[in-house]
Amino acid sequence: MKVWDLATRLYHWVQAGLFVGLMASGFSGNGPHVQLGLALFTLLVWRIVWGVIGSETSRFRQFVRSPKTVVLYLLGRQPEATGHNPAGGWMVMIMISALLLQCISGLALAGLLDGLPLAQYWLTDGLFSALESIHFGLVNLLPAMIGLHVGAVLFYKLRGKPLTKAMITGIQVRLTDGVSVKFVSQLRALLMLVVSASVTMAIIAFSS
Repeated sequence: MKVWDLATRLYHWVQAGLFVGLMASGFSGNGPHVQLGLALFTLLVWRIVWGVIGSETSRFRQFVRSPKTVVLYLLGRQPEATGHNPAGGWMVMIMISALLLQCISGLALAGLLDGLPLAQYWLTDGLFSALESIHFGLVNLLPAMIGLHVGAVLFYKLRGKPLTKAMITGIQVRLTDGVSVKFVSQLRALLMLVVSASVTMAIIAFSS
C-alpha cells in the first residue's frame, strides 16, 4: 500500500545527501559548506510547510502522538500505524528541530543573519555566542542521532518491515486492511519548494 508521496521521499534522500556533504565539508574545512547549509535550510522550511499542508502521512498532526501512545507502542500494546509509528514520529520531529537549529546557528556564524530587520537589536553578542555553542555542540550530537535512526531502520528490517525500501517506493507493508491515505497534488509541493527557496534567497539578499 502506498503511504509516502514523492515530495516526502525526495526530502528524505536529499536531506541525507546534504547532511553527508555538510559533515564532510565541516570537518575538513573544505567544500561549499555554507551553500550546502543554505540548501538544507531551504529543504527544512519546505518540510515544515509540507508537514502542515501536505499529504496525510506527511502531516505532523498525523504522526506526532502523545507520550503515553509512544510508551504503549514500545511495549507492543499499540497497533501498527500507517506511515511513521509513534516513536518514529517523535524522532522525525527531533531531527527536523535539531537540523533547523543547526542551520539557523550556521547562518548566524556565516554572517547571513546580520542584515535581517532589527538584527542589531536582537542578534546580540550573547545570542551569537549561544548560537556558536549550539552549532559546534550539534556537530557531535547529530551523528549520534543519525546512528540511532539507522539502528532503528536495521531493527525494523530484521522484523520484516523494510523502512528503507518503503521510503524509496512509497509502499509500506504490514498495514491494517481497509486503511487509505489521502494524498495532495505534488504541484502543491513544488510550489511550496519555490516559496521555501524564496525565503532563503531573501535572507541572502538581506545579508548582501
